[in-house]
Order: sequence, then structure tokens, then C-alpha cells
Amino acid sequence: MFKDKPFLSLLKGGFSFDNCSRNTALEGDLQQVGFKAPKPKKTGTTIAGIIFKDGVILASDTRATNDMVVANKDCIKIHHISPKIYCCGAGVAADCKVTLQLVMSNIELHSLSTGRPPRVVTVNRKLKQMLFRYHGHMGLSVIIGGVDCTGSHLYTVYPHGSTDVLPYASMGSGSEAAMAILEDRFKPNMEEEEAKQLIRDAITAGIFCDLGSGSNVDLLVITKDRTEYFRTFDSLNKKGDKKGVYKYKQGTTAVLTESVTLLQTDLVEEVIQRMDTE
Repeated sequence: MFKDKPFLSLLKGGFSFDNCSRNTALEGDLQQVGFKAPKPKKTGTTIAGIIFKDGVILASDTRATNDMVVANKDCIKIHHISPKIYCCGAGVAADCKVTLQLVMSNIELHSLSTGRPPRVVTVNRKLKQMLFRYHGHMGLSVIIGGVDCTGSHLYTVYPHGSTDVLPYASMGSGSEAAMAILEDRFKPNMEEEEAKQLIRDAITAGIFCDLGSGSNVDLLVITKDRTEYFRTFDSLNKKGDKKGVYKYKQGTTAVLTESVTLLQTDLVEEVIQRMDTE
């Protein structure tokens, strides 16, 4: 294979989209034989962040979905990066977990090599560069919040690597409802309790206005002196008690027609196996 050309000349720089070309060819082959390619599945999440007087607050819902199926009702979407820096992830759960774990390890190595606590802008730079390499094929959107030697910071990172620096932010499928609450009630230099109630109401709006968001509200408070994680800060979709008996006697609903079809079956083979209980 390498007789005509040196091995190094076969290694091309830049981005590789071989898998994208492969997927396009597979879709064409499937259509020729009468099959349809699988469609992308919808993801659902509501995450938000806000800067208040003494630090940053991050919050999220706890519902994980697989298209129209609720896969997990108590999912953790707030990820640890360093003692004073955390991230909220929206999108594909596997991409969020693996990518943020890789960023966390890189930030730890960077902190050990420099001998200083990491800065929030460093996390933002490493994450945006990593996502830009894949041109949006990594399905995650992230809100980065933390406190460092330069103050409190809040960043949003989109799947293609673009970023924003904001005093408050929301992402995910329920972000429109959450942003409506934040834009209406946000004030600079808010007290902690007021900010916690505001971001709780923002996540609540996303939970009740978006089918992909639901269950509980998780909340994380980061200040210069402490980091406090409120797991299940508020439980919104509580299971109610049944107020009646939903059992009906036989004959309550009339049978209009009845049809019985007998199936003829032949016994082809019968095997009896003894279970080993020793």
C-alpha cells in the first residue's frame, strides 16, 4: 500500500469528514432498496445560569429523553470541572458526559502545570476549541459558570464552538420559556435568595412549557467562599394520590360483537430441560 508514496504523504492535515461521506452513501443505498434512513432524535433540556451579587448560580431540570420516551427522571446535568467552576450540559447525554470529563482532566493538568487555580475563561477556551474541531457534530450546548481571581463569570458555548459572555443565560429546548422569566425579572447585584428563586422559576417555566424537560430542579451556588449543590432543590412533577376507585364491574360496558377464531397448530418438537438447582 505504501510502496508508491511515503506514509507521511498519506496523512492529510485539517478536518476529516469521511464519516459524513459514508453516511450520505449509506442513505442513498438504503433509499434504492426501499428503506428510509433513521431520523435524528430530538433532545430536551432546560438549563440556566445567572450572576448575582456574590457569585454564580447554575440550575437545570432532571429529565433525560430518548425522542418521545422519558429515559431518566432524575438525571444529573450539572458537571464538575474544578472546585469553583461547573458546567450545565444540554444535548446528547453521552457527548456531554465524555466531553466535559475530558475538559475536566485537561483543566486539572493545566492547573497542576501552572500551580494556580484555573480561570473560567480557560475552561471556555478549551471547550470552544474542542467543539470547533468537530464542526457541530458533537451534540452538546454548555453553560459555564464559576468564580476565580478575576470575579464571577458566565459563558455559553454552542455546538459549533461559538460563545457568549452574559450576566444570565438559558439553553436547551426549554430555553425560550426560561429566558422569558430571566429577561423579565433579572436585576444586577441580586441577593442570593432572590437569585435562587428567579432561576428556580426560570427552570420551572421550561419544565411546564417543554415536553423534553421535566421532573425536578437542581441548583448550584458558587461563591468565593463556598460551593453548595442543592440536589432536588424543588420537585415539581410529584405523583398525586388516586382520589377514586377505577375498577368497573364486568358488564359495565356492553359487548357489541364477539368473534372466536380457532387456530390449528402442530407440535413439531418438544424438549424438556431439567433446571440445575445445586
